[in-house]
This record gives sequence, C-alpha cells and structure tokens, in this order.
Amino acid sequence: MIRTRFAPSPTGYLHIGGARTALFSWAFARHHGGQFILRIEDTDIARSTPEAVQAILDGMAWLGLNHDEGPYYQTKHLYRYKEVIAQMLGNGQAYHCYCSTEELDAMREAQRARGEKPRYDGRWRPEPGKTLPTPPSGVDPVVRFRNPTEGNVAWKDLVKGTIEFANRELDDLIIARGDGTPTYNFCVVVDDWDMQISHVIRGDDHVNNTPRQINILKALGAPVPQYAHLSMILGDDGTKLSKRHGAVSVMQYFEEGYLPEAVINYLARLGWSHGDAEIFDREQFVQWFDLDHITPSAAQFNTEKLRWLNQQYIKAADDARLADLMRPFLVRNGANPDDGPDLAAVCALVKERAATIAELADAATLFYRTLHPTAELLAQHVTPDVLPALADLASRLENISWERSAISAAFKETLAAHGLKMPKLAMPVRVLVTGEPQTPAIDATLELIGQEKVVSRLKAVL
Repeated sequence: MIRTRFAPSPTGYLHIGGARTALFSWAFARHHGGQFILRIEDTDIARSTPEAVQAILDGMAWLGLNHDEGPYYQTKHLYRYKEVIAQMLGNGQAYHCYCSTEELDAMREAQRARGEKPRYDGRWRPEPGKTLPTPPSGVDPVVRFRNPTEGNVAWKDLVKGTIEFANRELDDLIIARGDGTPTYNFCVVVDDWDMQISHVIRGDDHVNNTPRQINILKALGAPVPQYAHLSMILGDDGTKLSKRHGAVSVMQYFEEGYLPEAVINYLARLGWSHGDAEIFDREQFVQWFDLDHITPSAAQFNTEKLRWLNQQYIKAADDARLADLMRPFLVRNGANPDDGPDLAAVCALVKERAATIAELADAATLFYRTLHPTAELLAQHVTPDVLPALADLASRLENISWERSAISAAFKETLAAHGLKMPKLAMPVRVLVTGEPQTPAIDATLELIGQEKVVSRLKAVL
C-alpha cells in the first residue's frame, strides 16, 4: 500500500512551496490507489497557533487536496515519543547529555578556531572503557541519539538520485530537550514508522535531516520509507521565493480571485511535466503523475504565467459559478449585485479579458452601481453637437423590442441619419449610461443594463 503524508508545521500560513509538496504527495497516492495522510507537526508549542492550523486546513480544502487520514497532531502523541525514547535509553541507543549552552558554544568556537566543522564532540556519549563526567546537580539533561560512527548512510532519492553521507560527519542528534519534549527529527521518525509511510515527498531543505532519520529508523528496526526531495521554488527574479515576490500564501490567491483548479494546474507544472501539456484538470494530472518526471533543478515561479493560466480557466468556467464567486468581490467594490442584470449574463459578457475574479468584478461593477460620470468625461464626450443624435437615439431605443440586434439597428439608423461615425455616438452613450469610457460591446452592454435605465439616463441630459 502506497502511503504518503503532508506534514506542515502550524507556525504560519500554507505557502506555495508547501502546497506543491502536498499536491505531489496527494497525487502520488491517488495515482497508485494509495492513501494520503495529513499530519500537523505542532511540537513547537511556542510558535504553533490554532490560527495557523486553520489556515493550513483552509488552504488544503480550497485546493481540494482531501486526505484519507488525519489530521493527526503530534502534541497528541507525546506519550508515544517518550515511550520510544525510554526504550532507546534502556538499550543504549540514546544517552543523557548534560552540556550547558555555554559549554556547547565554547566547544564549537574552539572547533572553528582549529578549522574544524562545529559539532558535538560526544563528551557524554558512553563508550567501552570511557569514564563519563559526574552529572552536574540541578541540570536537566537532553537526550541524544547514539549515531553510528563508522560507515555511510545512503539512499536512492526518487528525485535527486543516490545521496550518501559519512556517519562521521553526523554528530549525535538531540532527540529530547531538557524539559522532556521530543524534537522534530525524532517525532518525524516515530510518526512515519507508526503511520506506515511508504514514500516521503518533501522539500530539499530536508535532505540534511534524512540521514539522521534513516539511522534512527534503522536503530529502531523500523522500515525505511523511500524519499523524494523536491527542489526549491524561485521567485520571478531567480531568488528564493519569499513574501516580497507577492502572494505566497495559498489563501491569498483565493482572496485575489484565482480559481483553485488554475492554482493546482500551475503548481503541478512547477518542477514536473508531461510532455508539452500546459492545461489539464486534476483527474488528468493524477493519471499522468509520477516521480520520474520531477526535475531535480529549481523551479521558477512566474506570476504572469499563473495569471494567464487563470484567465484560461475563467474563460472556460460556467457563468453561474463565476457569478457566485464574483458576488463578494462586487460587494467589496461597493456595488449591489442584486440591483442590476443577471450576474451570470454579465460574467459571460466581461470574462474574456479577466485574469482573476477580482478583475471580473471590476469589469462588472458598472452594471451594479449608482451612476456618477465625472465632469471631465461629460465635457469631453457629451458635446453640444452630439446632443441631437443622442435625443434621436433615445427616442428609437424607447420604442424597440429590447434585444441586442434591435439596439444595434437603432445605433446604425441614428448614425446614418446624423452622418456620424460610431465612436462619436458610442462614447457619449457609454459615459451617460455607465459612467465609464470603456465597456464591452455597447449593444451588449445596453441590453444587460435594461431599457428603462438606458433611456432615462440618456434623457437626463437632453
């Protein structure tokens, strides 16, 4: 059984890098008919917050990355970690270390001065024939894992290929703090063991943790999962993706009006590909997804590419769905979505050029607000020489069947009668009826606004 997990730390929002890790872990499990587990790694009690947990759950739900088990919380399993640590202390796989922070700092400083790599020197590590110092009174010791000192630890990474570390380069990892709370690297090992995780798919910032975790798993006699470390995501400028690159929180994309399927599609292409396929739905992605086509090189985030992709999804989206999504954005714009034409019909008219739901609402707002054309626009476009044509057009529009073809015919008849070109008449009509100089096709726009409003707004200046 393929079992993958996504294990975020609830110290902030669900960011784009984490969302991609979750997506790949989810898709791998789905592709193989396996199970996807959500685990909240909240042992950093000082920094973990309920709000961050909720932000992670909200982000996963919005993206549709449904989990089969969980969410599990590490703080609910402290008894299990302490149980395993006690066993390791009992069989000599772990030991107490009484070094103070000051001693450790001095140790590392002396090593640097000698040109050595700073690391714990094993002074409290039990060895045959070695006499340990007398434990100082009043000091709560940490617990360290007794890492092998000989040989190498290696694994075949499913993205990066074979990775190998010499055990002599790995010092004895702290697995429990002085207050007894277990550390991240230890909790991960026990959880992956207990949850029978077969594949660990995570960011390559964890590569240095992996040899330590493998050694602990082997010491416990636990199976070692397969590992796949995803390369980092770079921003538009080629540097590591960060807040300064704009929206890096998944829910920020929701707030800006991106569609979840567009974000999923875009994340899927960050470091993975299937031929030249650019646009595909999640079912197709699950069918295609494998770890063989994940590139080991860094992926580059491109905001404009995401906007383009979102625009394609908006164009293809159901208008009724777009209307529901657009409603809160209209309210935010100060418009009343219940005072105007059918929302879905407006979406159909304006969605071609909108890259986000926010832009869709901006284009639709003119249909749902009180008219306030500026004095500058009125002076520029509603000039005395065009007033006779406006009066003629208003009269024609008042007496037709209100449909787009008839509105277009009324314009053509008015233009012919007064010897005008379309812009000379359409621009003042736009300003008087919508308050804006730019709108979609004037006949389609007027049809949606409605006959009564259009005629009364034209007559208001005559």
